[in-house]
Amino acid sequence: INPGRFANATLVRLADFLSAGYKKGVRPVKDWRTSTIVAIDLMVYSILNVDEKNQVLTTYVWYRQSWTDEFLVWNPEDFDEVKQVSLPTANVWVPDILINEFVDVGKSPDIPYVYVTHEGLVQNYKPIQVVTACTLNIYNFPFDVQKCSLTFQSWLHTIDDINITLMRSPEKLRDDKSVFMNQGEWELLHILSNYKIFSVDNDDYYAEMKFHVVIRRRPLFYTVNLLLPSVFLMVMDIVGFFLPPDSGERVSFKITLLLGYSVFLIIVSDTLPATAIGTPLIGVYFVVCMALLVISLTETVLIVRLVHKQDLQPPVPHWVKYLVLERAPVLFCIHKKHRFSQCSLHHTCEIGQRLSQQDREGGMLGLRLAPSRDNTPPVMDNILQEVTAIRQFLEKRDRCREIAKEWLQVGYVLDVLLFRVYLVAVIAYSITLGTLWSVWQVA
Repeated sequence: INPGRFANATLVRLADFLSAGYKKGVRPVKDWRTSTIVAIDLMVYSILNVDEKNQVLTTYVWYRQSWTDEFLVWNPEDFDEVKQVSLPTANVWVPDILINEFVDVGKSPDIPYVYVTHEGLVQNYKPIQVVTACTLNIYNFPFDVQKCSLTFQSWLHTIDDINITLMRSPEKLRDDKSVFMNQGEWELLHILSNYKIFSVDNDDYYAEMKFHVVIRRRPLFYTVNLLLPSVFLMVMDIVGFFLPPDSGERVSFKITLLLGYSVFLIIVSDTLPATAIGTPLIGVYFVVCMALLVISLTETVLIVRLVHKQDLQPPVPHWVKYLVLERAPVLFCIHKKHRFSQCSLHHTCEIGQRLSQQDREGGMLGLRLAPSRDNTPPVMDNILQEVTAIRQFLEKRDRCREIAKEWLQVGYVLDVLLFRVYLVAVIAYSITLGTLWSVWQVA
């Protein structure tokens, strides 16, 4: 052996000293009754993915664990005051502490070394990409707060062999966000810890340390891209009620809004999280908004059908006149509009205006030219018959016009009533959801 090669090889001598006769397959205690206490610690570095459909959380954590190996002890004075040394992980005993919620092997870097102090304290620090099962509740989306657990325990050794404790106090662990990447969709609120001893068969007892990672979604993106467009469309639907009820433009306007909202739902359907056990409240909100648009369109169609003037339209029933035209305007402070008597409401009004004068003249003529039918020339008799027919026609048209004006007034009052009911429903629905989402956001 070349003596110059290891002339100052203190670490080589120390490694040879520690590995001499070392059995890495045996728990490193001199008294087998002594339990190996493993101190663990967890720091969340990043939230990589939250899969609501498969109920899987992917995080990147910094995991630390330390324990005392009674066989890895030396006197620093014998080894040039070396107080700690790094050794290959494969050459020392390592506790079999795993995460119960593991569902997939993450892409974690391999850290092949551990630190060992002269007192036998072994420090095993490593980053881990953790893919774990988590019960995700998406009802409050996008204002949801998720709580996922990471349970560390020895898979085989009982508490008599391996016990688990925290490396830091629970208070420091709870509020530690020093390494968290705080620029993603999710915000880390805190990390809670809970120690428990459990037994499967009431014979062997195991120690476990459970970390509760509490995260909250940042809702700004979803508010701007999901909620605001829906609110704008609902506001436009309310504005559409100010169009005249007897015009067909209101129906076209509301049909356009309904089609636009349908396209909007198709676009945002991929953005909403989906699970087999529940639907987010925002999905219910979109469905209710669609239902409100359909109800608004139905109300508009009924009102337009009601105020549309027809020649064979029956008179307004007396009970409808009493309830709608007399009681409702007083109870709900609805002002009657006299503009419905304008002749522009029907295409025959101009004919009625042109013939009204002839009607009056025909009536006078009929009164003057009816002394006796025997002496009336045939031509004058035909004229009298024509004038009488015109007068009867105009009287019938006047009655139809009066009936149509009454129906138009009924339609106007019902339109105002239904609009107010619709507006109250929309406002109450919006306030309820806004209050819920505000409470969830603050909480």
